Amino acid sequence: MCTVVIRVPQPNAPEPVRLLAVRDEDPARPWRPLGAWWEDRPGVRGVLDEQAGGAWLAADDRKIAVLLNRAGFPDVPVPTTRGRLVLDALAGVPLPSPLTTLGFNLVEATGESVKVTSWTGEEPPTVRLLGPGTHMVAHDDVDDPRTARIAAWLDSFAESDPDGWLDVLAATTAVDPTDDRAIIRDNRPHGYPTLSLLVAVASVHADGVEVRTRTLPAPGAWGPPGLTTA
Repeated sequence: MCTVVIRVPQPNAPEPVRLLAVRDEDPARPWRPLGAWWEDRPGVRGVLDEQAGGAWLAADDRKIAVLLNRAGFPDVPVPTTRGRLVLDALAGVPLPSPLTTLGFNLVEATGESVKVTSWTGEEPPTVRLLGPGTHMVAHDDVDDPRTARIAAWLDSFAESDPDGWLDVLAATTAVDPTDDRAIIRDNRPHGYPTLSLLVAVASVHADGVEVRTRTLPAPGAWGPPGLTTA
């Protein structure tokens, strides 16, 4: 139940694509922070899922990709991990056919375009190219008003300069982390063992990608931003 906010600039504008991502995961699942963890993928930096070897978010010098879980599962006995899809997206590897993972939203951003690939397990994946403006995606469709946190906060992010998005994120913590509107979340009352663990911000230029991250002081708890770059 992660959350991503994206600002897509107008065509030919000098601004980069901007991204804010909040990772929700089971705190007991081992992971490593943003770093160059994959010897076979030089130049790739990402947040490593130690259990499966993939990434929640990863970037190279031209692109960033981040994966969000959503409902849906294929008719296979043991779904494969979704984290490899992030690394494959950076390498330009097409999605497997057939897909054998649980449902997902895969965000891919370069300095020229942003697309979201969605898979619910019951139909071919759909691809949406995002137009100029501010967008949010979580566990349903992009900008989906059925998602309480999108309905509550999309306008606030849209009205803010991306340099102020961490302040907007801090303001969202006025609601309890178990509230459906929360972005910094505790999903356990909703039947999932996941809490917000990490915040990432990125600027995606035509000639490079800058990513900064911050591990939250405790799962589901907000604190001063203190972002670091790997």
